[in-house]
Amino acid sequence: MSLEQTLNDQERLAGLDLAQLEQLVGLVEYDESGDPFPVSGWDALVWVVGNAVQTAHFFQSAFGMELVAYSGPETGNRDHHSFVLRSGAARFVVQGAYDPDSPLADHHRRHGDGIVDIALAVPDVDRCITHARAQGATVLEEPHDVSDEHGTVRLASIGTYGDTRHTLVDRSRYAGAYLPGYVERTSSFVPRDGAPKRLFQAVDHVVGNVELGAMDEWVGFYNRVMGFTNMAEFIGEDIATDYSALMSKVVANGNHRVKFPLNEPAPGKKKSQIDEYLEFYRGAGAQHVALATNDIVRTVDAMRAEGVEFLPTPGSYYEDPELRARIGTVRVPIEELKSRGILVDRDEDGYLLQIFTRPTGDRPTVFFELIERHGSLGFGKGNFKALFEAIEREQEKRGNF
Repeated sequence: MSLEQTLNDQERLAGLDLAQLEQLVGLVEYDESGDPFPVSGWDALVWVVGNAVQTAHFFQSAFGMELVAYSGPETGNRDHHSFVLRSGAARFVVQGAYDPDSPLADHHRRHGDGIVDIALAVPDVDRCITHARAQGATVLEEPHDVSDEHGTVRLASIGTYGDTRHTLVDRSRYAGAYLPGYVERTSSFVPRDGAPKRLFQAVDHVVGNVELGAMDEWVGFYNRVMGFTNMAEFIGEDIATDYSALMSKVVANGNHRVKFPLNEPAPGKKKSQIDEYLEFYRGAGAQHVALATNDIVRTVDAMRAEGVEFLPTPGSYYEDPELRARIGTVRVPIEELKSRGILVDRDEDGYLLQIFTRPTGDRPTVFFELIERHGSLGFGKGNFKALFEAIEREQEKRGNF
């Protein structure tokens, strides 16, 4: 399968071409013929939150997303509200319990706001489930069709770390807004004058935090069950400060459209960010979502104007002569990056710009990354120490360090 053929309908509708996607998320060529579990890309990130009505508004106002579909009491769904939002090729589905006895209410009481389902687009749901079952995966939902006047979607689900699942979606025979049971929905929200059309174009990667000793187990799961390959590994001094440490490995599908860094805590003098997450999320789960943008400066300015808070970066980071020598020339002057706290890293393939928000919910768990790639296929290894020290400062303020 060529890279051009990997573009899914969502990406085409967003007006993204192959060159844009290659730069945004670091696509690579691969041969699908030997892939036992071919994945085309992301379908949706499904959230369970305490207040879906307000969270949907937050993603519109602060993240520049567009409301496109809805399911709830008005459509016959007496269990929960569900809002579907888009930005470019990225799709979020925000769910909140309507019925106090809804399983979503129980999930939220345990975990707080977070991602329950990392749904993936696949060309053959049955093929994927047959392979996953043979490799010992837990099949949560058998392959089945759901239909309405817009066509048919084929779905199935498998379990992964914690209470997280992967729903496998083939919507090649469907032309509706999202899924049967949803109706098209727009919003009365009006962006402020001069706001960009969209603030990010795609999902780059989703990071999972797992318990001590479980990282290799889940790396093996993605290798064995889903045919993902190991893309990177960060251990020891790569990913430690004077006080806390973690270990991380990255798995990716064949063309690197879907990338999952997996973190576990490592022994340190104080509580690491992974320990804090596991404590407050009550187990393993998705820690952060990296959103790919083609203009991180504009995106940061727009999101900050709407009240989004980013982790601060010490001015000394930008004065480090080793950093200056290593990164060379990038498209944004260092002083502009410094004024916004944007980090920069370079590897053998190119460079990237990145920045991280503070946690966006009540618990110190889920946050977001903005990333602008220029050839780099990495994750900002050169920034790990500065990033983790910034997170430690926030942990200390919260009394969790």
